[in-house]
Amino acid sequence: MGPDTGTRPERAATNDSWVADIPYHYVVKTSTTPPAASQLAVPLPAASAPGIYVHVPFCGRICPYCDFNTYAGQEPLIPAYVDAVTAELNLLAAETVGAGSPTLYFGGGTPSLLSPAQIERIIHAARQHLHLRVDAEVSMEANPETLDTAYLRAVRDAGVNRLSLGVQSQQRAGLRVLGRGHSSVHAGRAVEAAREAGFDNISLDFIYGWPGQQHDEWEADLRTILDWQVEHVSLYSLIVEPGTPMQNAVRRGILTTLDDDTVADFYDRAVEVLAEAGWEHYEISNWAREPRYRSRHNQIYWQNGQFHGTGAGAYGTLGSQRVSNLLLPKAYIEAVESGRLPRATSETISPETAIGETMMLGLRLLVDGVSATDFHTRHGLNLRERFGNEIDRFVGIGLLEWQADRLRLTPAGSLVANEVAAAFLP
Repeated sequence: MGPDTGTRPERAATNDSWVADIPYHYVVKTSTTPPAASQLAVPLPAASAPGIYVHVPFCGRICPYCDFNTYAGQEPLIPAYVDAVTAELNLLAAETVGAGSPTLYFGGGTPSLLSPAQIERIIHAARQHLHLRVDAEVSMEANPETLDTAYLRAVRDAGVNRLSLGVQSQQRAGLRVLGRGHSSVHAGRAVEAAREAGFDNISLDFIYGWPGQQHDEWEADLRTILDWQVEHVSLYSLIVEPGTPMQNAVRRGILTTLDDDTVADFYDRAVEVLAEAGWEHYEISNWAREPRYRSRHNQIYWQNGQFHGTGAGAYGTLGSQRVSNLLLPKAYIEAVESGRLPRATSETISPETAIGETMMLGLRLLVDGVSATDFHTRHGLNLRERFGNEIDRFVGIGLLEWQADRLRLTPAGSLVANEVAAAFLP
């Protein structure tokens, strides 16, 4: 479902530049009273239990804005691919120590192209080899175009307990310019089918800032989010990525991107509408109807935690090692069939890089920020001393604030989050 979701945290598990592809939406203009921080560990300890990301690179079509590792017309490879993923999970067992995995995330691509039996096989392998916990959050991205109650009930019975629907827009013009195959009717029926199947944790992905989008169209999408009464929503501004068909259309003048102020207004309006409805804006691009509906898997990324990346093109981080898998599904399958991990790259994360990533990722968490206590536990350094000059400067001009021992962005700081984070990078 990757190309259906815009750039999102779990896409960090499939893109070539793991850190650079995690975007900052620094357009918050609404003046609000910041909520009290929770007790979320930011960053996680170095030996924290790893999450599991499973990349499913197959799509019925490639959306014009997509630059993820996805392939159309290769569905015949799916059975062998599922075999390879389960085998890779077995191979990863040798690299895993400590507590079992708290999350499993099926991303893509379009994971809902897999049958419920194939989904169940992968979940079983994760439980068997990586000790996926009984109470784990198991998320799956799904394309509204092809869903029905019977399929979703079978997927839920297989072990999926959180569904992420790539709606993107309920406007005809938006669906057309984004190259989506479903209609607004499909999306509404998918939400209904998910409820009928027993899902009580549903997330929606919407994209704003697409060429030609009008304010009333965005208002209608925001009303839809509230009307459907789902548990979670991710809102992503459209990024025209290099090398995509959309970039080509923009370059040729077929499409015209919106100006930054208009896109900022859309985001600001979303912040306002969801706040009025009582939603928790816990991360720059993510809202939960209640704190218990936060994405536990995505939080592992923002907490700079460990995760296994399985499947073609997936990235994983264990300890100080970051690895990536072979991109092509066939090459990935052949590597695993030969009995070896399908590695394409491996790098050692330096202590300075790890510290910078802790700050960049943790500051995305608008409620929690970065804990000085957790920073010391993870990096063995005093946060106030390590970044004293930077912190004092940004606190002094109102871009950062302390909430107990947690350093976090102010609403004004969210306007320039990228610039603030850059000051903490090596």
